[in-house]
Parts: sequence; C-alpha cells; structure tokens
Amino acid sequence: MTTDPGELLRQRGIQVTAQRLAVLRAVTAQPHIAADGVAEAVRAEIGAISLQSVYDALSVLVAEGLIRRIQPAGSPARFEDRVGDNHHHLICRICGRLVDIDCAVGAAPCLTAADDMGYEIDEAEIAYWGRCPDCLAEARASSGSDPPPRPRRSPRTVARDATRPLPNREKNPLD
Repeated sequence: MTTDPGELLRQRGIQVTAQRLAVLRAVTAQPHIAADGVAEAVRAEIGAISLQSVYDALSVLVAEGLIRRIQPAGSPARFEDRVGDNHHHLICRICGRLVDIDCAVGAAPCLTAADDMGYEIDEAEIAYWGRCPDCLAEARASSGSDPPPRPRRSPRTVARDATRPLPNREKNPLD
C-alpha cells in the first residue's frame, strides 16, 4: 500500500486539498495528537487554517478509515494513523501520556463479549490506565514513595437497556 498522502486520499475518493494533506501528515508525524495540536502543526506547514476546518478534515479522514479517533475518559479526543489492527492504549493518569499496546489476545477484535446482543462485533476498544515511568520516577524522587493514583472519572456508559426508563424522567424519549 502506498504511503503518499495524496494517493491515499485519491484511493478513498477524497478530494485532495492542502488542508487535508497537512492534517494527515500531522497525525502521521505525531500519533495520539489532539485536534489543537493538529491545528498548530498544520498552521506551521501551510499557514492559516480554522480549527473548524481541522475538525472537518479529521472527520473525513476518520470516516474513511485513514486515521483513528481515540477518546480517553476526561481527555480531548486524540488521533492516530495506526488503523486496522485493533490495538489498545495505555494512558498515564498523571501526565496523560498515551502509548499503543498491541492486541491483548489473538486477532481482532481481541476480546469476545459474553453476550453480543445480536451485534456483529468487529472492534474492542480497551484503555489501560496507570502511571508512566517518568511520572513514577518523579513521584518517587519528590516524596520518597509512590503517591496514590489520581481518581479517574467513571467510564461512560456505551449501552443501555432501552426497555428500562431513564432515571428522573417520566417518559423514555426513545418510545
């Protein structure tokens, strides 16, 4: 497969523009980059671009499978060009550093749901949380012992039994 960004866009039927090329290059150059970082890199490469144009380009590239959007709890969305292998991520609770972790077990989707609810599952998204080596070393150096981990926000609910009423509401809006 080609690594020329323009050719990648053409293969997917995406109009090739300077903005989309610069966004794709920014994500390729710095995996796990947030949209603000993409905008900064694109501006350094091609000059003025609105944040909305960056979001629009990211959206097109995600929709076409050229990049992947990651949304760690309590953090801005991040983007990477490592797609199609269903890898996972390890996130530092202290500094927010995010690194790739290869698939937990076997081929995609790496995990088998106990009940697939009739879905055809093609991806399992796993985020491991902890403290990176740099933050651990800094904590040990400054206090002489490991500090307690920062509390993490509870994970977002991704599925809900639609037959149960929503809390604090008289009527389910899905009815």
